[in-house]
Parts: sequence; C-alpha cells; structure tokens
Amino acid sequence: MDRRLSGTGRKPRHGESFSARALRAVRRTVSSSAAREVAEATRAAELLQQPVTTGRQIAVTSIRGGAGKSTVAALLGTTYAHYRQDPVLFVEADPALGSLPIRLGAESLRWTTGDVADIVEPQMSLLDITGYLVQLRDNAWLLPGSQGQIGAMLDTRAYERAMVALRRYFGVAVVDCETLPAEVARVALSASQARVLATPATLDGVSSTFAVLQWMKGLPPHMLASTAVVITEQAPHSGVDLADAVRTLEAAGPSVHVLPYDRHLADGGHIRTELLAHSTRQTAARLAADVFQLSQKRH
Repeated sequence: MDRRLSGTGRKPRHGESFSARALRAVRRTVSSSAAREVAEATRAAELLQQPVTTGRQIAVTSIRGGAGKSTVAALLGTTYAHYRQDPVLFVEADPALGSLPIRLGAESLRWTTGDVADIVEPQMSLLDITGYLVQLRDNAWLLPGSQGQIGAMLDTRAYERAMVALRRYFGVAVVDCETLPAEVARVALSASQARVLATPATLDGVSSTFAVLQWMKGLPPHMLASTAVVITEQAPHSGVDLADAVRTLEAAGPSVHVLPYDRHLADGGHIRTELLAHSTRQTAARLAADVFQLSQKRH
C-alpha cells in the first residue's frame, strides 16, 4: 500500500461487537457448546497437521471480482501456517493489483511470480528460495503477482515453471488466482490438488458459481470431487437464503461453507487473526481442514 494512503484506515475493528462477544460468552457458560467447540477444534487440528509426501497446491478463484477470493486465500494460508510445522507459501497468480499482499500485511514487495520463474534452479535450498520471497508470520512466505503496479503480466508458462520449481520446498501452497475464465486460473485449477471457489452471498454470485459447477461436470471427475465453495457474506444481511443456496450448490457436487459477515474483514486491510470474530475463525478452520483433506485424496 502506498505510504500516503496508509494513514487513511481507521483503527482495526474487532470482527464482532463487544455485546455480541459478551452474549456468546454467557451462552457458552450455561450450555454444553464449549465442549463441542473444543472437540471440533481438536478434530480440525488433527486434520490440518497431517504430514504430506509432496507439496499440496490449493487454488482459490471466483467467477467475478469482489467475491472475496483473496480474503479466503489469506484465511486459508494463515490457518495452515498456524497449525503446520512445514513452510507455507502464498502465491499471487493475479497480477492485476490483487489485494493479497495487503491482506497479509506485506510491507514491501520485490520479486514477483514471473521473476521467480526465471530465477529458481533445482540445486537451490529453501534458504536460497526464501531470499526471493516476502516473509510473513508463522513460517509463511508470499510470492506476489506484481510490485503494486498496473500492467504486470503473468503467462501460463511462467506460472507453471514457478510452481513446479517451488512445490518441493513447501508443504502447502495457496494460490490466489485470477477470476475465471482467465487462462492462468484454468491452469492453476487443473494443476492443483484442491480447489476453492469463492462467491458473494448474492443471487447473481451464487447463480454464476452454480453455472461454473455445471461446467466442471464436463471435466475429469476428480476436479469437482476436490472442489469446495465458500459463500462470503460481505454485508450484515445477505441478499439470498443462505441455507437454500448451500443446498443448491451442494447438490452440484462440492462441499459448501459460509463465511459469515465479519467487521474486521469488511475493513479490507491487514487481517489480524486476534480481531476476527469467533465464527470466522471457526469457519476458517473447518474450511482449511476440509480443503486439505480433499487435497490428500488420490485420484
């Protein structure tokens, strides 16, 4: 972010109001929900910490801009980095001024995906590789798509070279793709072990995603079988019946998750996990565990 704009943001808000947090705390003390939450968190942690023999690549995309795909990618990768011991890589395969670096709190950008495709060599160590990446928290690294400038380009060959070269260094790589049907996004979807489609909780967003799922039925069966959908609530009140939307999309084949409205996410800045609403953290953990499990299936 341009330093001249960094002061325009207000103090980061918590994802839920104080009254909502207080009410939830009271409910937990008078019900058995606390034990269920602990059990669910334990199951998610066990799934997220499973070892891998080769790096898992997870592509996140959408059918249109404004669906929250960079936010979903940031939440996914941050969750993996928190739970896993091996390095986690964020790859921005959307060079058109994507918001992933801002969401991850990157203070500066240097090398891009296109640059690294021409630099990485097989004999390099992880230490050599990370010299070209942006270091984040929890043993996570970012490879941006541009240097914050309009006009950056990324072709499919450069993307493929970069991913093939980097895959062996990282346990999980989360790829923030261009919107479909861009060529690099299609390549990333086909090359990944799991896929995530983000859609806003609007009628046109859900309808467009349903059309994409119907199109995916014409692809090899494993493509749809290893796909998850995330419906993102970007306003306090959705424009669709979420339960009905979930049932409709699940009928097409994928697992479906709802990312509830979160004031902290809605601000659009650096995502600080301690400020996320409790329901957001729960959803992120469930989604990450589900997608990681999909990526582990052998097709």
